[in-house]
Amino acid sequence: MPHRLNYPATARNRGPILAVLKRFLPDTGRVLEIASGSGEHVVHFAQHYPGLVWQPSDLDPACLKSIQGWVDHHALENILPPLSLDTTIEDNWPQNELDALICINMVHISAWEATIGLMKKAGTLIRQGGFLYLYGPYRRNGEHTAPSNMEFEYWLKEKDPRFAVRDISEVDAEARKNGLALQEVVEMPANNFSLVFQRQ
Repeated sequence: MPHRLNYPATARNRGPILAVLKRFLPDTGRVLEIASGSGEHVVHFAQHYPGLVWQPSDLDPACLKSIQGWVDHHALENILPPLSLDTTIEDNWPQNELDALICINMVHISAWEATIGLMKKAGTLIRQGGFLYLYGPYRRNGEHTAPSNMEFEYWLKEKDPRFAVRDISEVDAEARKNGLALQEVVEMPANNFSLVFQRQ
């Protein structure tokens, strides 16, 4: 499989994630995915929502190649070429109004500045009534929801001390600064959460 990365976790979580996305995604419009990784998520979602135009993005050149590889493999015409996008930089974002912005497994594997940048742009690029979707492990009320998440955070901090399992309230506070209201907190398999914010 040239240029196509394969992440086993994606095969496990894409179904449950899609079930949550179906609650709020429109049938037509534009969706930006931040930190698309291998590209396996975006091709799965695009197959189920052919009326949406999907814009994947990532920082890793290997991931950008993989995303395009998966798009080509499935011959999907509703996915735009992947963008190299850093959420901490303000001038490299697409300028089209978005119906939704999706970010899976980035908030904990990045510096907090990446989430601040994500929220700022979500608050300006998402249309009124549109949505921001986040997925990953989170703390609740300052506490880990499972021992495995605590162990995972130790591993994250060994990798980079700026990484951390964030508290939902911390993420919500940053979202509210940018006109995004937390609508749903959905418990997901493997001690993860879906957070759904609406642009007010």
